[in-house]
Amino acid sequence: MTSTSDARLETVRNLYAAYIDQRPDLVRPMLTDGFTFSSPRDDHIDRATYFERCWPKERVFSGFHFEHLVPDGDDVIVGYRADKIGGGSFRNIETIRFEGDKVAEVTVYFGRNL
Repeated sequence: MTSTSDARLETVRNLYAAYIDQRPDLVRPMLTDGFTFSSPRDDHIDRATYFERCWPKERVFSGFHFEHLVPDGDDVIVGYRADKIGGGSFRNIETIRFEGDKVAEVTVYFGRNL
């Protein structure tokens, strides 16, 4: 039997994999209807705006390398290095809040370019 934490970690891994593969169709069912996204550039944007603004029209990233993947109650704290297809990489931290088995909120804290 899979624990709630294990299931949420798997959802997070699938979320990032879908982003790499340009598969928003796989992500939509992972999100609550009231999903919000925040970053230094976006303040609690809704689900529709998230897909318009935050999903590139073409592949940008070659990979996400998880450095931290920590369940904490209803949150999963994610630290990663993102590698760009054209070269370069950066680190970010995100908190992903769950309601049940769906993602309700993502908050991104921008890191530095490497």
